Order: sequence, then structure tokens, then C-alpha cells
Amino acid sequence: MRRSADVVIIGAGVTGAALAYELARRGIRDVLVLERAFPCSGATGRCGGGIRQQFTTPHNIRLAMESVKRYETLSEELGVDIEFIQGGYLILAETEREREAQRQAVALQNELGLPSRLLTPREAKEVLPLLDETTIVGATYCPTDAHANPFRVVEGYLARARERGVALEKFTPVVNLEVKGGRIVRVRTCRGDVVPGVVVNAAGAWSGEIARMAGVELPNRPIRHEIAITEPVEFFMEVMVISIHNGIYFSQTVEGQIIGGIGDPEEKPGYDVSSSLGFLRRYARELLRYVPALGQLAVLRQWAGLYDVTPDAQPILGPTPGLENLIQANGYSGHGFMIAPKVAELLADYIEKDVVSEELACLSLSRFMGEVKGEAFVVG
Repeated sequence: MRRSADVVIIGAGVTGAALAYELARRGIRDVLVLERAFPCSGATGRCGGGIRQQFTTPHNIRLAMESVKRYETLSEELGVDIEFIQGGYLILAETEREREAQRQAVALQNELGLPSRLLTPREAKEVLPLLDETTIVGATYCPTDAHANPFRVVEGYLARARERGVALEKFTPVVNLEVKGGRIVRVRTCRGDVVPGVVVNAAGAWSGEIARMAGVELPNRPIRHEIAITEPVEFFMEVMVISIHNGIYFSQTVEGQIIGGIGDPEEKPGYDVSSSLGFLRRYARELLRYVPALGQLAVLRQWAGLYDVTPDAQPILGPTPGLENLIQANGYSGHGFMIAPKVAELLADYIEKDVVSEELACLSLSRFMGEVKGEAFVVG
């Protein structure tokens, strides 16, 4: 293992992989990626693969829009089929209050150039013919939203990064960070120490633990979210469906399986990634309420992952106050896969050119010193 590196990235999920690739593409190749287990072993490998732009805060909308532009050409760029399907997102509303929230969100999205629009229940059924439109009062739809295969994305990023000289060390957890004079001077791992130039905390749900090693407190909390996948059926839906009423989301993979999940508002913070029967009952009940035709499908597998949730459901990005060489790239609140390509570009700009973009300035850790406006749609 390298004993020094210009950039040490902690975490080989989609953010760490995308940043390693982006740096290498720019000629910054003395990069070391440290992964406590294996690539995609955290949230990236446990997510549903949705790529949504229909958010309620300007920063999330812009980050997602720019990331979609990258995703549209990423298969060709990386030489890996990432199974990108641009079938749109259909967001369901069941109450007039939710409908009003959608009107406000669409107005902001349209102002920023996103082609989302409000739909009647009948129009929503045209997008998803098997939908029981009597369950909703309306919906929104954006045709450029998409979904892709997270494993393929990370595989492509890391393969191209390693071809350019980036080193990946699997099963190498960070055990401590040594700080002197306002800098991290040593990254201690189970396999020895590394002297870093810059350290990037892309550890997802474990980012709080990593930051604490350097004496930094993050407001992030790990929250379990469960997910399931069914047997394959004939392909009938390109769209990803979510509901702001109950937090369900589901889509169909290229192999024909229905993959989706639903959050539990009573879930307590922690590192539990076990599966529960309660989730399966709740998910099946809500899924069949919207699409009764799926009632005969067998569930093949269910699992859980951890959302890295911040108080305002927006990521923490950029330099850390008081530690000049520690960069935060975490707190995505379940949306990391959606915005990672653009985040990687912005962080690479900062590392390479010391450029602090508007997004990095507004989404820095220091924002929690004042009042923050949160993201409303914390769904898949």
C-alpha cells in the first residue's frame, strides 16, 4: 500500500469512485481510495438506482440536472453499460396539501430549466397504464429523470481511474486521523499509515465516525431503509414511481424485476441493516394499492441499507472549517447516487484549482451554524 498520496479518499461508493475518476481524468493520479470492505458495500450497492431531479431546493435540483447530463453519456465514456434508462419519474400525491407542495416544487424546477410538469390522475395513468389512478389526486412527471445500475457505475468509474494510476485498497478501514497544526498529517489504517495531501470523507453512513477521528462533529445520522426485488416479468414500465404521501418508490430493472422500498418514519438512528417482515408487509400493501396487477409476483430478496441523513436532507460538501485539508462529501440523505457525477466535478475543481463553487459554499458544514431550509422530498 502507498505510504503517501496527494489525495486520500475514504470510501469506495459512488462518490469516492466518481471523484477518483474525475481527478485522474484531470491528471491528478496520486490518489489512494481506502475502503473498509469492498466497492459498493455501503449505501451505493444497496440503493434502488434512481436518478431524480425533481427536488424542492435549488442546490439539489441543479446538482441533479448536471449529473443527469453526465449519466446520459457515461456508458460510452466509461466503456461500461450502466443500464441507464431515462424513463422519467412519476411522483404521486394523495392529498390537496401534497398537491400544493408539488405545484410549488414544479414552479421552482421549471424556473431552473427542468422540464417537470403537473399531471392529472388520468394523465398519470397514461404514463403508467397499470396505475390505479383512483388512489391519487395528481402527480408530477419529468421525462429526463432516470435510473441505472449502481454496481455498473462504480465498476466503470474505478476501472478507468485505476487505469490512470489511482490505487484502491479494499478491506482497509481507517482507524484514526492524526491532526497537527490544523491539518490531517497522517491517516492510520489497519495496514499502516498514509501521509495525505488532502483527505476526502466519502464514508457515507460512517462519515460521522471518520470526522470524529479528526475532532469534527457532523450532524449526520445513519437511518435504515429497506428494499426488495421481485421475480422478473415482461417489461412494462420505464418510469420510476415514488409517492410523497408514504415514501414508497419502485421501478423495473432491465431484467424485468420490480425493485423498490418504503421508509419507516419510526425508524431510529443506528447501524442496523437487518431485514424485517414489517417492512415487507408495509411495502407490499402500498405497492399493490397503486398497482394491483403486481399482486401475483414473488419477492426474491430483501435487504437494507443506511441513509446518511442531515438535518436539512442536503449533502455536506467541501472544506471543513478549522481543518484545511479535510473535505466532506457525505450527508446525501438517500440521494447520493443521483448527484455524485456533478459533486465529483465540483470537488475536483476545489482540489485542483481551489475553486469554491456556489454549491460548495452553500452546502458546507458551516451552514448548520445558522437557520437552514430543508429538502422536502426525501424519497428514492
